Amino acid sequence: MKNKLSYLGAGERLDTFLTKTTDFSRSYIKTLNDDGLILVNGKSVKAGYTLKNGDIVEYEEKETEKISAEAENIPLNIVYEDDDLLVINKQAGLVVHPCTTTKSHTLVNALVYHIKNLSKINGVLRPGIVHRLDKDTGGLMLVAKTDNAHKCLSNQLKDKTLNREYKALIKGRIKDDFVVEGYLGRNPKNREQMALVDSQHGKYSKTIFTIDKVYDHYTLLNCKLTTGRTHQIRAHLKSINHPIVGDKLYGGVDPHIRTDGQLLFAYKIQFIHPRTNEKMEFIVKLDDKFQKILDDFVV
Repeated sequence: MKNKLSYLGAGERLDTFLTKTTDFSRSYIKTLNDDGLILVNGKSVKAGYTLKNGDIVEYEEKETEKISAEAENIPLNIVYEDDDLLVINKQAGLVVHPCTTTKSHTLVNALVYHIKNLSKINGVLRPGIVHRLDKDTGGLMLVAKTDNAHKCLSNQLKDKTLNREYKALIKGRIKDDFVVEGYLGRNPKNREQMALVDSQHGKYSKTIFTIDKVYDHYTLLNCKLTTGRTHQIRAHLKSINHPIVGDKLYGGVDPHIRTDGQLLFAYKIQFIHPRTNEKMEFIVKLDDKFQKILDDFVV
């Protein structure tokens, strides 16, 4: 299906305009253009074409290969389970659900294998998934077994009665608690990143940071989400020039600490049970790799 956009401005490149108005990367836009799937005023042009006020841009996405979530016998660390939901301690390095780049070996593949009933609200690729964690972020996640539980927990995310807290090891020393808030959207200079932007190009975000422990060259933080935007904690810490150690995307690579991904862990979750209305809270220890880094390498 073709999508149509009207350009109101002067002198902007076609590919730059599309990176701002879609979630496409510049390389994907070039691929679409090379395949004749982008037109300006009904004609093919180069990706670097300079748009004029009133130009009509049409684009069509490439057909993607169908993906399914097949059952796979991947171990699950189940912290709590009843007829309505599960609390999972996801291992770092595990993608949550299948996508075009990761079609198997995900948390969803494990859930489909181990759990008979999962909510269907999010479709066949995300059954039961109420909220997500990034691939390299480990820790607590909620999974819904029924559609009613899923709706209730999703509503709690919106009204802030479902609370999540994280531990993050950051580069540099911070001695006082702080808050980062602002509008979070795609970084116009790097579409893989999120960044603080103006209100027209982002969604409001807020994270409360409290000090856990201060080292000579690092700080261990408690991070409480007030909102739940993509890469929120990672982008907020990057914005104050204290990226999470090991976060390659946001500048947290550290020559003194070798890690497979960002040292961010969801250690605490609080919510109201969708059936009993009981307030529930779960806390888990840092995973072994994170803890070993704190014990052996952090000074």
